[in-house]
Amino acid sequence: MLEINLTGKKRADIGKKASKMMRKEGLVPCNLYGEKRGENGLPEALSFSIPFVDLRKAIYTPNVYVVNLDIDGAAHKAVIREIQFEPVTDAVLHVDFYEITEEKPIVVAIPVQLNGLAAGVRLGGRMSLSVRQLKVKAPYTNIPEKLQIDVTNLEIGKSIKVGSLTFEGLELVTPAEVVVCSVKMTRAAQAAAAAAGK
Repeated sequence: MLEINLTGKKRADIGKKASKMMRKEGLVPCNLYGEKRGENGLPEALSFSIPFVDLRKAIYTPNVYVVNLDIDGAAHKAVIREIQFEPVTDAVLHVDFYEITEEKPIVVAIPVQLNGLAAGVRLGGRMSLSVRQLKVKAPYTNIPEKLQIDVTNLEIGKSIKVGSLTFEGLELVTPAEVVVCSVKMTRAAQAAAAAAGK
């Protein structure tokens, strides 16, 4: 997985009013969840803030990052678990991070990359990518930047489903019946097939 470095500061005030003031100053309120549990057994959050100009590099991208967080000098490795956007303006309101270790498996959505020229496309068909990401489960050290899928033998009218894919060291969490990509028939391909059949 790709890595990115972000620096944050702990925040003592965690109410709505304090969060609003933070956003006016160009800061985004964040929480980091990990192994730490409270007296009620629920995960305990470390509340901090990050400047939006830094955070946007990790948000507005198709890539999935391991985030090296520096919070007041303390180092944490994490992934972004959830981002809350303002419904009208799309401004980032809040981000939840999840602390990770080399041993513990995590579930993340990784971008798909199709490799090769499909047999069906060579005959005039059109490649259709149905899902851009697949969810995988593994320790973060095993998770690649992208999931490479070879489509060279994919013919017109055929598809690749999650159930037919395997990646070393990864468990696929996306349901097996989900179609990843397929080659659709086009008018050009139909005309070519009709001509060949004469």
